[in-house]
Amino acid sequence: MHEHHLHTPTTKTKRAFKIGIIINLLFVVIETIFGFSANSLSLVADAGHNLSDVLGLVISWIAILLSARPRTATRTYGYKRSSILAALFNAIFLLVAIGGILVEAISRLQNSQPVAENKVILVALVGIIINGFTAYLFMKDQQHDLNVKGAFLHMAADTLVSVGVVLAAIIVKFTNWFWLDSVISLIIAGIIFIGTWGLLKGAVNLSLDAVPEAVDYDEVKKFIENKPTVLAIHDLHIWGLSTTENALTVHVCRDTLADNNQFLENLDHELTKNFVLSHITIQVELGEISDESVKHSI
Repeated sequence: MHEHHLHTPTTKTKRAFKIGIIINLLFVVIETIFGFSANSLSLVADAGHNLSDVLGLVISWIAILLSARPRTATRTYGYKRSSILAALFNAIFLLVAIGGILVEAISRLQNSQPVAENKVILVALVGIIINGFTAYLFMKDQQHDLNVKGAFLHMAADTLVSVGVVLAAIIVKFTNWFWLDSVISLIIAGIIFIGTWGLLKGAVNLSLDAVPEAVDYDEVKKFIENKPTVLAIHDLHIWGLSTTENALTVHVCRDTLADNNQFLENLDHELTKNFVLSHITIQVELGEISDESVKHSI
């Protein structure tokens, strides 16, 4: 058995979460106050979404801290899976928030009210700066961590939403189309849903031990089968230990056991080098097993 660790959260990533949580929490307070004083549902809705983002950032940050804790006799993989649970919780929480926004927006459409456009524009402009900066903090690490990717997508979507709120407020200011505020709220809910669906799908798949999206099962299978002395493989399993680390177990049938340790070391090294894999367990068997055995293997 050989084991490697990849993509551990950096100090920069942890600091990004701290900064993101603080500035977004302050913005939620400001946006809520101005939203009610301006009678703007789109601002209040966006504040509610930003609050869910703050809670999501907190949960993801806690999961990262837990994932770094050492393994124990009862938790042999440590708390790595907490990052998957955090991503799943964030997705479900956002779906609930979407439902609340939809209900209130539809209610307001039936009874449109005047909006203080100048306040809405000012607060939304601040939102563009804060959300855009927070998204930038997560831009690099989101490529290989579903947790960080969730944070990045939320912040990037919020930036676009704030742009939409500004445009809507400007239009309302010159046209008095007060219903547009509620329509923007519905659009906000749609944007959130689109981003949340991908996060939910990824989190559910990882929770069910599906092959991570970053790994091609067939490519890994062919790669191992094409190695010299390999007759066949069976019981190949690939799953996510966390949102950043993937595991693989496989039984490899060889035509010889000569240089077995070197074979294991080379194969382990090549798998971690060519694929997004970090925990690899390989069992070598002499000779090719029967088709019937392969059929009944899990």
